Amino acid sequence: MNIETIRDYCLSKPDAEETLPFGPDVIVFKVNNKAFLLLPLDTEELRFNVKCDPDLAIELREQYSSVLPGWHMNKKHWNTIVVDGTIPSKTIREWIDHSYDLVNKKKK
Repeated sequence: MNIETIRDYCLSKPDAEETLPFGPDVIVFKVNNKAFLLLPLDTEELRFNVKCDPDLAIELREQYSSVLPGWHMNKKHWNTIVVDGTIPSKTIREWIDHSYDLVNKKKK
């Protein structure tokens, strides 16, 4: 996975939008005006933040060394995913789906 595949996948979600509320170095993907993925462009290593069920967030951090508490986010609800090749793309897409679904269902 790279920045473009993550971007394309996020924008393929219904009603997803790409915003730059923190300046040109962080893309924030939103649905219903709520963030579901933050993608910094100024990091050496590809990484992004996704929202996560609190219990699952802890479980994933224990299971994967490249899943960290959300950088600059509420660490109970957000994980930072380091895209270093240790996590299959399919799994990463599932985590993006989970984040999108958590945010999207709150507005239904």
